[in-house]
Amino acid sequence: MALLEVKDLKVHFPVKGGLLPRVLGHIKAVDGVNLTIEQGQTYGLVGESGSGKTTTGRAIIGLNKITSGQVLFEGQDITGMKKSKGIDYRRDIQMVFQDPYSSLNPKKRVADIVAEPLRNFERLGRDEEKRKVQELMKKVGLSPDSILKYPHEFSGGQRQRIGIARAIALKPKLIIADEPVSALDVSVQAQVLNFMQDIQKELNLTYLFISHDLGIIKHMCDHIGIMYKGRYVEQGTTEEIFHNPQHIYTKRLLSAIPDIDPKQRATQAEFRKQVKEEYDQHYDRYFDEEGLAYPLQPVSKTHLVALPGEVE
Repeated sequence: MALLEVKDLKVHFPVKGGLLPRVLGHIKAVDGVNLTIEQGQTYGLVGESGSGKTTTGRAIIGLNKITSGQVLFEGQDITGMKKSKGIDYRRDIQMVFQDPYSSLNPKKRVADIVAEPLRNFERLGRDEEKRKVQELMKKVGLSPDSILKYPHEFSGGQRQRIGIARAIALKPKLIIADEPVSALDVSVQAQVLNFMQDIQKELNLTYLFISHDLGIIKHMCDHIGIMYKGRYVEQGTTEEIFHNPQHIYTKRLLSAIPDIDPKQRATQAEFRKQVKEEYDQHYDRYFDEEGLAYPLQPVSKTHLVALPGEVE
C-alpha cells in the first residue's frame, strides 16, 4: 500500500467581478493531478512558476481547499478531513516552506518555534520539552545552546535547518518540501540537500519535493512529475525523465539546463535547436486548443506522457 495517493486532484479558485460580486469564472490552478508515493521514496514535482506544483503540495496538507478529488494517506481518505478527525494525519505530514526568512515568526525564540508542534500534540513538562528541542537542534547540526536566539540571528541556511527541526519534531512519515533551498546561496543549497538526505535515511522519511530546478530534482528524487498549467505533461522515474523524455515541455526544460562541460556545449546547442523545431512544427501534438496538456497515456509501466489518443 502506497504511503500517499492523490486521485484526480483539482483546485479551482473563483474569479469574481461586478458591482454585486459574482463568480465570472475559475482559475484552474490544479486540474486533475494523480500521484503515488511509496514509503521512503522522494517524489519530485517540477514546473515553472504558476504551474500549480506548490498549490498541489498545500492542498495535500490542507492549506488550500480542494475542489474535487481524493487524498489518501496510508489508505485513509483525508480529503477535507475535519480537525478533530485529522489529528493523526497532521502529525504524520509536515511541511518545509520555501522562504526561511518568512516561515519563522521573528518575534519568537527558536525554542518556541521548534516546540510549537510538540505543544500542539504532546503534553511535555518544561524540562522535557527543552531537552527535546535541544536534541532536535543538535540533529539538524545547530548548537543546542542557540535555542534562546531569534531567527534574525541566524543565516539563511541555518534558518532552513530550524524549519526542518520543527518539521521533524513529531517524527512524521511524510514531509512536503516546497522549494526548500531556492532562497539560499548555491554553496548552502548543497549542504541543506545533503543534510535532508541524511535525515531521510536516519528517520525513514518520505519526501514530496517541489522545485523548479531540475538539477536538484535529479540529485534528490526517485520519481518525477512534470507540471504545466495545472496538469501533468509527463511522469516517470528519474532515469526515464532525464534519459528518455517524451513530451516537448519536458524536453524544453532539459534543454535549458546549462552544461559546464565545454565538450558537450555543441551537443547541447544542437539539442536545443531540435527541441525548438519540434515545438514550432508539432505544437498541436502536445497541447489542445486551449494550450493545455492532454490526459496522460502510458508509455511503460512507470512512464506516462500527455499525448492525444493511444500511444503506440
